[in-house]
Amino acid sequence: RRHCEFISATVKKALLDAGKTIDDVDAVAVTFAPGLIGAVLVGVNFAKGLAYSAGKPLVPVHHLRGHIAALYLTHPELKPPFLCLVASGGHSHIVEVQDYTHYHILGHTVDDAAGEAFDKVARTLGLPYPGGPSVANAAKTGDPKAYRLPVPHVEGRYNVSFSGLKTAVLNLVNKAQMKGERVNVADMAASFQFRITDILAEKLLLAAQDTGAKQICIAGGVAANGLLRETLAAGAKKLGARLYLPELRLCGDNAAMVAAQGFYEYRAGNTAGLNLNGLATLGIDYL
Repeated sequence: RRHCEFISATVKKALLDAGKTIDDVDAVAVTFAPGLIGAVLVGVNFAKGLAYSAGKPLVPVHHLRGHIAALYLTHPELKPPFLCLVASGGHSHIVEVQDYTHYHILGHTVDDAAGEAFDKVARTLGLPYPGGPSVANAAKTGDPKAYRLPVPHVEGRYNVSFSGLKTAVLNLVNKAQMKGERVNVADMAASFQFRITDILAEKLLLAAQDTGAKQICIAGGVAANGLLRETLAAGAKKLGARLYLPELRLCGDNAAMVAAQGFYEYRAGNTAGLNLNGLATLGIDYL
């Protein structure tokens, strides 16, 4: 409902801030998948109306492709092919970016996404939403080895699983409460953050080693995590590879990344008609 109320004013303000009019725009890019379908449909239908009324091409953008495109804004020199970990509230994928519009998934989460696990652990520990920043902040004064958390085993060389890790934290907290014991929030946050970042880094670096990739990237909301950045920087250095990180302000969902990917989709001729529909799920390699 809020999206419906504010989307028109938001687009007007974006054009005003840029000192442009809709006539200066070459095309209208919009996230059409994947995501919470209500929000996606608001954007898709508004974009269709805007493109039609302005006589502009409509460019459909995949949400995860947008996250990867945030790297092009931060590092204009970065060019495919490269390896990228896309980790956010709803997704955890290791992707081989073959070119600007072609992708190959090497690994993915088989259950919870990394960002989702951060959110649920934060809630369990009484920390505010979103979980990623609040857990990272609490972990600053904690001991990452205070609690021994499991490393979930999963089929698939580059796949990950976080459901068991999240459940392990929940069980430890519940057992402590039943015994009347106090859980050290900082220690638990640090232990959880260490384990989840260690799993993500290990899988991405393993994929880089196997494929011989010399350009390694991370994108998505979880890419803002300081420990993950540090761990991957050290690992990439050992492999003789370069690590590319998006600006912190471009890690979370934002319109700039969608526009950036929209440029490459438009250049590749990937446009849509007014029958474009929003989708709750869709693989990054759909084309």
